[in-house]
Amino acid sequence: QACGSVGPLEQHEYTQHRLWSLENGPNRSQSSVNLILESSDKDLKLWPCKFELRLSISVSPGKLTIMSSVTNTGNKSFSFTFAMHNHLLVSDISEVRVEGLETLDYLDNVLHKTRFTEQADALTFDGEVNRTYLNTPPKIAIIDHGKKRTFVLRKQGLPDAVMWSPGDNKASKNIGDDYKMMVSVNSAVFEKPIVLKPFQVWTGFQEIATVSSSYCSGQLDPINIIS
Repeated sequence: QACGSVGPLEQHEYTQHRLWSLENGPNRSQSSVNLILESSDKDLKLWPCKFELRLSISVSPGKLTIMSSVTNTGNKSFSFTFAMHNHLLVSDISEVRVEGLETLDYLDNVLHKTRFTEQADALTFDGEVNRTYLNTPPKIAIIDHGKKRTFVLRKQGLPDAVMWSPGDNKASKNIGDDYKMMVSVNSAVFEKPIVLKPFQVWTGFQEIATVSSSYCSGQLDPINIIS
């Protein structure tokens, strides 16, 4: 997502509906791929700023790593927001809790971005949830009690995090009860857009790893666990 709902471009779809290029094609010995997206003439009509977006995606047992970079290739500054959308398979949304968000401010997107402070020691999902947590820590734990599994999200350069589950009413129009087997936890830059001067580069990093259900975000160091 670039610019999204806080800028002039469409939310979610700006980069999803573009044709990316492979920097180098993967072979059987590789578990990574490098993708490039450059602004086109069509893009410049919608948003007159030249850029290059790169994604480096690597997969290893129990771990997904994504490095992103945006380069301002034009002659004037621009600003943008950014998000990596992660849809995680879970046993049931009612069995999921997210740790690492306690006492943080968040914008409730269901309530027209009203600002609140998280009072609970963990986020659970009962009905529709669509929140943008601000200035989040570099690691967040998504604990699935049903599968006895925890996703550990580590990130850099992406200070915010969006938590989303559509709930019964909204899901019934699109995916039905299957929504209960998914939770969306997105690494993002939202509250303070990134500003790039000509030829400046912004980078963002995220890693999602699975660990045993004994993991607790406040007790263990995920760097040691994941490695």
